[in-house]
Amino acid sequence: MRKFLVLLDDSHECLNAMRFAAMRASNSDGVVLVLAVIPAAEIQHGFGVADVMRAEAQERIEAHYEVYAKWMRTRPKVEPELIIREGDPGEELIKLLNEDPEIGILAVGLNSADKSAQNPILTRLMRENNLPCPITIVPSDLSKERLEAIT
Repeated sequence: MRKFLVLLDDSHECLNAMRFAAMRASNSDGVVLVLAVIPAAEIQHGFGVADVMRAEAQERIEAHYEVYAKWMRTRPKVEPELIIREGDPGEELIKLLNEDPEIGILAVGLNSADKSAQNPILTRLMRENNLPCPITIVPSDLSKERLEAIT
């Protein structure tokens, strides 16, 4: 089974990466894994506050994920799987890639409108020497029609 991995975050470019992964999975009988990472800096430790903050972060992630998941289930007819981790997003992404040998493609969104914008995840991935799968960079300004034609 081919798995397509996408990182869920609050960026605009995440949308096209999700679309790309879902359409490719649909056309190849694959699965979409959606990784969301709660940055450790967002969780303050002490007196139960960390547990409350973690639960709130998970609720936000699940609500955000459901928007994409609903579209994936109805349009390209793919059932995505949500994975939530805590830590550094780049490190957790690389860990997951190394843990699951069935991941065939990592789809990463690129903000093509702002040429000066840096994508810290993509920068981190480019420094890795031994990635276990290819990276597909999906420009944020590709239309739905163009994505459908590509996938």
